[in-house]
Amino acid sequence: MVKVAIIGGSGLENPERVQHLESINVETPFGNPSSNFRVGKVGNVEVVVLSRHGRNHSTPPSQVNNRANIWAIKELGCTHILATTACGSLREEIKRGDIVILDQFIDFTKHRKNTFHEIFLHGEIKHTQMGDPFDHKLCEKLIQISDELNLSYHKKGTVITIEGPRFSTRAESNMFRSWGADVINMSIAPECILANEIGIPYAAIALSTDYDCWKTDETEVSWEEVLKVFNENVEKVIDLLMKTIPAI
Repeated sequence: MVKVAIIGGSGLENPERVQHLESINVETPFGNPSSNFRVGKVGNVEVVVLSRHGRNHSTPPSQVNNRANIWAIKELGCTHILATTACGSLREEIKRGDIVILDQFIDFTKHRKNTFHEIFLHGEIKHTQMGDPFDHKLCEKLIQISDELNLSYHKKGTVITIEGPRFSTRAESNMFRSWGADVINMSIAPECILANEIGIPYAAIALSTDYDCWKTDETEVSWEEVLKVFNENVEKVIDLLMKTIPAI
């Protein structure tokens, strides 16, 4: 049976079009998840919705308990994860309001717990393959539905995840571009790593809200601008979720 976890990022803490039946709390060996889970349905598919930063966006990126979040999603019996995230564009062709179906990440975080395997017990050595970290079948579904909805989107993209909560310097932004990153955010890499470790197919919908600070003829990124652009385009992200989930 398919059961989909939606991890809502900035601007998508409470996706109202999911019909919530109940709210539940899950305890984990790693502490409390970012929020309670809202359990409902999209079509005939059961979904659970988690707010990455808390329902009131009170948890900064570096303080998100990713291990508790992913462990709880596994405990709830979820078979797939669809995550959303705001991101900054590092490419001219990725415009504000464009959607990017991520296919690679660069983890530039420094202080986060990014593995469940802090000790190898009983000689059981765990090294998770991460060559293609985003689930191919889920990404193909997102691409298919994006076409059907006639969205302005990009079929692939490499995200670099930084620690935050500060934004990049211009030197950093240009360095990330030279490394091959297409977009930048503060959340995807630890989350995606842990989903792979625990064996849950994971895909992410990234919504471009700004040009970070590399593009000197554009306004430098600010939180107010991120939220403004995300709110102007959030219905596209929700449409994509609502139509992809029954198609999984």
